[in-house]
Amino acid sequence: MTKVLIGPAPLAGVGGPYLEALQGAGFELVYPKKKVQMSEQELFDQLGGISATLAGSEPYTRRVLDAHPQLRVIARAGVGYDAVDLQAATEHGVAVAITPNTNHDAVAEHTFTLILALAKNLIAQHQGTVQGKWPRRANLPLRGRTLGIAGLGRIGKAVAIRGACFGMRLLAFEPFPDQAFAKQYGVAFVNWDELLAQSDYLTLHLPATKESKHLINRQSLAKMKPTAFVVNTARGSLINEPDLVEALRGKKIGGAGIDVFEEEPPGDHAMFQLDNVVVTPHAAGVDLQSRDDMAYSAAQAIISLSKGEWPTEKVVNPEVRAKYKW
Repeated sequence: MTKVLIGPAPLAGVGGPYLEALQGAGFELVYPKKKVQMSEQELFDQLGGISATLAGSEPYTRRVLDAHPQLRVIARAGVGYDAVDLQAATEHGVAVAITPNTNHDAVAEHTFTLILALAKNLIAQHQGTVQGKWPRRANLPLRGRTLGIAGLGRIGKAVAIRGACFGMRLLAFEPFPDQAFAKQYGVAFVNWDELLAQSDYLTLHLPATKESKHLINRQSLAKMKPTAFVVNTARGSLINEPDLVEALRGKKIGGAGIDVFEEEPPGDHAMFQLDNVVVTPHAAGVDLQSRDDMAYSAAQAIISLSKGEWPTEKVVNPEVRAKYKW
């Protein structure tokens, strides 16, 4: 029986439509030994005899792909695929698929969870209250404040819609602006430096590329308001973490809400010792609905490719199609 590895930790022990679809198509499902994100070596050790993976954020490096030529599909439960060496996958004839339109609302909701936790000083108020200190203080509003959105794609747009509901002024930095959307929701497009200078809440929704690597660094942080907050629910590589820690320690910005890190899990990170930071474990895109939607969409991609069908809207390396064989 053809084996499919189910990589995402949130799917461990969870049934649902994805499982029924894959089993109904005749696949045997294999789950990792640990219910946490796999390291490169753990993935390497797990892929023997596996023909397709319903993938999480585990690293599909060239080393991993070179050693497992039987692998035919990497179907990411999500829209980011920077954990996959796309060139190596293409060279090996491996189709790499994503699941568009499945988790943008979940990420947008989580983004505002972090924004509100920062603005309302939620962590300190909770801790102080349960310790009997009753730390009442005036907190920050969202209404009337400027929300700067770096990247107005599917997720950035979902964030903008929610920002409009909070009565925020909306600015966006976007290389490929959707003018119709901007007009409908009152979004003004600005350049990068203007976004930095004007944002009270700067939220990152750009893909991980060479151009976006460490876009938030000592120089860009110096251009922000000392009261501003940075929120990252996109990819850890967008932020130079030592520079951010330095700015947070020096109160050069107001704080940060961080869901993603350059190394995951991040270990004992310097950021964890700061009182103007709220962190979560790369959880923004995974609520119960998006988890099921992403898993099912990825499963459908695997099933389609096994039948010789080509899910054009999902495959991110279409050049592999000419030589693709299951």
